[in-house]
Amino acid sequence: MTARVYMRHVRKLRGRGVTCTPGIRAWCAAHGVDMRKLANEGIPVSDAHRIGGAFMDELIEIVRKEAQDDGR
Repeated sequence: MTARVYMRHVRKLRGRGVTCTPGIRAWCAAHGVDMRKLANEGIPVSDAHRIGGAFMDELIEIVRKEAQDDGR
């Protein structure tokens, strides 16, 4: 199963960066991310790595921690 970044991961960063609705909408547009796909299907971590940036790095770290916690 491929790890994915979802909108729920963005919500975990609330208060840091572009996590308000207009901010995440603008961020998605600037990085070619379909906001609905991010919310419903998620985007593969491999695609997230290509987007890059500190914001995405934090999201990927959340996904990794989640996967690690699920593997206990």
